[in-house]
Amino acid sequence: MKSDNVKKGIDKAPHRSLFYALGMTEEELSRPLIAVVSAKSEIVPGHLYLDRVAQAAKDGIRMAGGTPFEFPSIGVCDGIAMGHEGMRYSLPSRELIADSVESMAKAHAFDGMVLVPNCDKIVPGMLMAAARVNIPAVVVSGGPMLAGRVQGKKTSLSSMFEAVGAYAGGKIDKEELLEFEQGACPGCGSCSGMYTANSMNCLAEALGMALAGNGTIPAVAAARIALAKHAGMQVMKAVEQDTRPRDIMTQAAFENALAVDMALGCSTNSMLHLPAIAHECGISIDLRKVNEISEKTPNLCHLAPAGHHYIEELNECGGVPAVMAELTKKDLIQDNKTVDGMLMDRVKKAKRTGDVIRPVEDPYSKTGGIAVLFGNIAENGCVVKRSAVAPEMMKHSGPARVFDGEDEAYAAIMDGKINKGDVVVIRYEGPKGGPGMREMLAPTSALAGMGLDKDVALITDGRFSGASRGASIGHVSPEAAAGGLIAYVREGDMIAIDIDNYSVALDLSESELKERLTGSQPEAPNRNVGGWLARYARMVTSADKGAVLE
Repeated sequence: MKSDNVKKGIDKAPHRSLFYALGMTEEELSRPLIAVVSAKSEIVPGHLYLDRVAQAAKDGIRMAGGTPFEFPSIGVCDGIAMGHEGMRYSLPSRELIADSVESMAKAHAFDGMVLVPNCDKIVPGMLMAAARVNIPAVVVSGGPMLAGRVQGKKTSLSSMFEAVGAYAGGKIDKEELLEFEQGACPGCGSCSGMYTANSMNCLAEALGMALAGNGTIPAVAAARIALAKHAGMQVMKAVEQDTRPRDIMTQAAFENALAVDMALGCSTNSMLHLPAIAHECGISIDLRKVNEISEKTPNLCHLAPAGHHYIEELNECGGVPAVMAELTKKDLIQDNKTVDGMLMDRVKKAKRTGDVIRPVEDPYSKTGGIAVLFGNIAENGCVVKRSAVAPEMMKHSGPARVFDGEDEAYAAIMDGKINKGDVVVIRYEGPKGGPGMREMLAPTSALAGMGLDKDVALITDGRFSGASRGASIGHVSPEAAAGGLIAYVREGDMIAIDIDNYSVALDLSESELKERLTGSQPEAPNRNVGGWLARYARMVTSADKGAVLE
C-alpha cells in the first residue's frame, strides 16, 4: 500500500506519532488510508451540504474496512462570480483545485480517494488531479438542485438571468422580477438545468469515474446520501483490485463521454474540460474529432436552457445509463472499465421511462448538441451549443458590433443599442486576454430576455455559461490576445455563420485580410491584473487545448 510510506517500519515512528496525535488507533493505521476531498463551503449553494455527502462517503469507507481522512477544496460559485472581476478566477481555479488535491494526495501517501465536488470547475479539477495522482478514486457529487417554481411553472437560474433582460426590455415589472428572484433557486444543489456543473457530473458517469446516478440524483434525495456511502465502499474495492483512474479514463472512455455530451446537449464548457482531463491522462482530443462524433450522434434531450425539462426529470426517466442504452442501439457506446465494473453492465440494467429522453429513432436532431466551427476567424475552432440555437439562427450573416470586453457589450445591450441581425463580437476575454476566460451569461440572457436570441448572434474568445442559449459562439481560437483574427475585426464587418456546415468566417477579401494582418496589431486593453492571475495569463494555453497550463 502507498500509505506504508508513512506508517510502516522503525523509521516511520515519527510519522506514526503524528497520526496518534490525531487520535488514531493502531487498528485504523493498519487499514488503507483514504482521502475524502470535500468542496463544502457556505458560499456556494451547490456545496452547502457537501459535508453530509462527505460524511456518508466516510461511513462507506469505514464499513468496507478503510480509514478516511477528509480535507477541503476551494470552489467558485459561477453564478455569484458572474458579471464582475470575480469571474476571471473561475476557470483558473480549476488548476488550483487540481494542484492542491495532487499536493495533498502525494504528500500524505493516500491509498485511494473519494472526490466530493459539485459545481463547475471543481468536478474537472478533481478529475484532473485523479489522473495525475493515479491512485484508486471515485467521484460522488452533491447532486442537482430541484427546479424552481415561478407562476406555477418550473424554472431555473437561466430564467432568472433572462428575467433581468425582460425587465430591461419592459416585458415584466419589478414585482414579477422579484418573483423570479425568490423562486428560481429553491434550495441546495447544482443549478437545475443542463449547465456546466450537471454536464460534468453526468460526464463523470460516462467516463466511468462515478457511480450511476451521480449526475442526476437530486441533492435533497436520500438516494444521494446512499450513493455517497456506496462510493466509499466502492473505492475500497478499487484499492483492493488496484483499479486506477487511467485504467478507466481511456480513449474509449472519452469517446463515450463525447457521445453522451452530444446526446444530452451539455454545456459548451465540456469542450474545455474534457480535453483538459484527457491531457492529464496522456490523451489528446482533437476538436475535429468532436464534430465526427457529433455528426453521427443524435441529440436525445432538451434540458434547460434548451428546453423545458430539468435534471430531476432526467433522473426519473432513467438518467445517464438510459441515455447510453439508447446510444448503444447505434453502436455509439464502447464497453470500458468503470469504478464498479464494466460500463455495459450499467447499460443493460437501464430503463428509459417518460419523454425526457427521446428514443434514438426519434431524436430532437440527428446530430449532436454541440458543434465546433472553423473558419478564418477561428482557425483552431470555436464552440456552440447547437441544441440551444433557434432554427432560424443556424445560418446567419450580419454586421459585427465590436466590444473589447464583456462589460462594454452588456452595457450596449441593456441600452438598446444592439439591433436585429447584428453579430456581437466580444474579444480580449480569452484565457490569456481576459485573463481567465470569463463565462458570459449576462449578455446572452439579456438578449434572450429582450426576445433577440433568434435575431442576434454572439462570438467571443471568452466562453458562455451552460445556461446560455441562442447563437452564442465561444472559445474562438486563436484568441485576440494571441494575435487571432478576432482582434482585427472592425465595426460593421460582415460575419457569416453556418452551424450545420461547421463554419464561421469574417467576410473579407484575401487582400483586405492580408493588409489587416500585416499592419500593426490592435492594442489590447490593460486589465491591470496581479497576483497569481497574472501568472496564469503567462502560462495558460488556448481554449482549443482545454486552457491547460504549460
